[in-house]
Amino acid sequence: MPPALRGIGSMATRGLLADVAAAYARASGVTVSFLSAGGVEAARRIADGEVFDLAVLAASAIDRLAAQGGVDGAARVAVAASGIGVAVAAGAATFDIGDEAALRDALRTAGRIAYSTGPSGHALLALLQRWGLADELAPRLVQAPAGTPVGTVLARGEADLGLQQMSELIGLPGIRLLGPLPAPVQVRTVFWAAPCTSSPQPAATRTLLGFMASTALDELRARHGLEPPTPG
Repeated sequence: MPPALRGIGSMATRGLLADVAAAYARASGVTVSFLSAGGVEAARRIADGEVFDLAVLAASAIDRLAAQGGVDGAARVAVAASGIGVAVAAGAATFDIGDEAALRDALRTAGRIAYSTGPSGHALLALLQRWGLADELAPRLVQAPAGTPVGTVLARGEADLGLQQMSELIGLPGIRLLGPLPAPVQVRTVFWAAPCTSSPQPAATRTLLGFMASTALDELRARHGLEPPTPG
């Protein structure tokens, strides 16, 4: 039996990676397991020397790990992309987010706004700066702890409106997904897979990476609110 492969990925790709592992096992006979963690935590574990065969993280995290020598950046492949979605707690009042002006009004109206430590959180903060609302809304921002979905914060009643990757909001119990950000302010994050330099199975890892980049997985991507990767 071929040796198993072990990867680590961000929470935004957790559902997709579980399905990818099952599909790859059926196709190749190779067992793959993925540990899902917040992007910051995943990068820290690799940087601290924990042994993984591959990492699946946002482009910026992969770039940092490559600079530190934790992954082989030259061998990375784009796996999926995700836009940012907006949600409220199930049964709570909803907001109009149909265009940029409506979204801006929704954020100003919401009592508390939940956001993540990941790329979607950085995008929200940048958007508030662009709109000149950073100081006005700062007291009402609620950052979800690393590894905790924004939807969980909403479901607990700790915020009135939340923004995170669509893939992290879809199917989460206790919330209502209002939809994606309007196109003019949407931010698309590309998630990459890269072989870890600590991997004891570099050849097998690269074969898996080829499978993960395949268009044959587009149906799985869509199932989890993700898009085919089209990095520039």
